[in-house]
Amino acid sequence: MAPSQQIRLPAAVVFDLEFTAWEDSMATNWLRPGAFQEIVQIGAVKVDGNFNACESFDILVRPRLNPVLSPYLERLTGITNEALDAKGVDFSEAYRAFLAFGEGLPIVAFGRDDLVLIDNFRLYGISDAPPLPPYFNVKAWMEQLGTDTRGLHACDVGPSAGVSFSGQRHNGLDDALSVAAGVAALIARGARSPLAA
Repeated sequence: MAPSQQIRLPAAVVFDLEFTAWEDSMATNWLRPGAFQEIVQIGAVKVDGNFNACESFDILVRPRLNPVLSPYLERLTGITNEALDAKGVDFSEAYRAFLAFGEGLPIVAFGRDDLVLIDNFRLYGISDAPPLPPYFNVKAWMEQLGTDTRGLHACDVGPSAGVSFSGQRHNGLDDALSVAAGVAALIARGARSPLAA
């Protein structure tokens, strides 16, 4: 079978979250009263062992405590209140759909998006959620390779590795694709896959 015809089996799920934010959220670290990090989007892509994309997942999530998105977040992500009203689902449903998409594969993100998921369980009093699959923080892996990750977001991972960004910055799916593409580029240049034991 020619290399271009080989079937790429998924080895992990790269994901990115978007969550409620306001103009001062970064400066205050979401500590202002009522300013919770409620997830509004889960974007993900299955990747093979070299982080080539195989299949994608994208779901909007309706926040429970701050159901109206700030104008700042709408501008930042391109996610509108109208889109959430039309397509958004409850966090519990979105999380279970994300797990079903992943089929138990390890999950990978740039930073600690796993903690944001866990914080949403606590925030909503969800005690019966299925556990997260094994989690890997690709940010730490990039730092071990000598990449200065200060000030970088998931959307910057591809460009930091020389891959052009495509789509909407701070969109969960587009950012997950950027992370996957950036890691794939680093592997292609000789870095050991972060999934390697």
